[in-house]
Amino acid sequence: MREKVLEITNRTLEELKTCQDSQALEQLRVRVLGKKGELTSILRGMGQVEPEMRPKVGQWVNEARETIENAISESQKEIAKREKEKRLQAEAIDVTLPVNDRSAGSLHPMTLVLEELFDIFTGMGFEAVEGPEVEFDHYNFELMNIPKNHPARDAQDTFYIDDNIVLRTHTSPVQARIMTTRKPPIRIVSFGRVYRADEADATHSPVFHQLEGLVIDENISMGDLKGTLDTFARRLYGDGVTTRFRPSFFPFTEPSAEVDLTCAACRGKGCRICKDTGWIEVLGSGMVNPKVLEMCGIDSKKYSGFAFGMGVERLANLKYNVPDMRYLYENDIRFLKHFRG
Repeated sequence: MREKVLEITNRTLEELKTCQDSQALEQLRVRVLGKKGELTSILRGMGQVEPEMRPKVGQWVNEARETIENAISESQKEIAKREKEKRLQAEAIDVTLPVNDRSAGSLHPMTLVLEELFDIFTGMGFEAVEGPEVEFDHYNFELMNIPKNHPARDAQDTFYIDDNIVLRTHTSPVQARIMTTRKPPIRIVSFGRVYRADEADATHSPVFHQLEGLVIDENISMGDLKGTLDTFARRLYGDGVTTRFRPSFFPFTEPSAEVDLTCAACRGKGCRICKDTGWIEVLGSGMVNPKVLEMCGIDSKKYSGFAFGMGVERLANLKYNVPDMRYLYENDIRFLKHFRG
């Protein structure tokens, strides 16, 4: 029996020298020391050993187990060291390689202009309000003095959900909703996306952003409108920029005016951008039509008001000298990097 124990011990020690990884080492341990292992089987067969030999056989097996366990422990350390070195080599990072550019993002030029507009108008006492983009014809057209079959609808031909629901063509329905639910004085700016059946080009898009202002109170005049827009122009584009009114027509204002701004690029001297006129057309405005006030439940004999509306993309293009509004939506990183703070 002693010879058998020695044979198992010596053979196991030799096999340990050939184990190259943890898996092979574990398989050898289980085959020799496991519940059904070779040494364990000798202990389980002690019933067949003569009683006077059992203590010695037990001693031989325990000595062999201790020798094998110590050898396996040393082999485990060596194999773990080799495996760790191999893993580190496989996962090594070349710290001399250039890192990927993970530069921080920045606010979109449209966001920059919108935030600046909010600061300007809230600083003048206006309240910023929003409204639905999917709107009733009643608010989008009817209350703006544009009844069905009115020629002004042709210029704002839009996307209809059905005969009475449209994607709003301007943010004016927000003004209508405010006028029908509040009493004067009213001083608001409304903003958001609007939709028109336009083809996309350098100056047009079927989807764009608009900001409109409305003031309703007693004794409001065109002078108040002019002063408000002059202040807006100066704060957005800097000193030396003012407004010029030209007579126009809008169903919801009377009188109405197209508003030009001093060219921010040349400060009125004349350049390629303003076609040497020194002025750039930016927005429409006027005194709120008394009929609109009456339809919204406001006494036009007591109250008057002014309104204005502007495309935010055009304001952004003028401020940042962008020649094509499509640049604002193409997500070209080379373009957007110019607006990083």
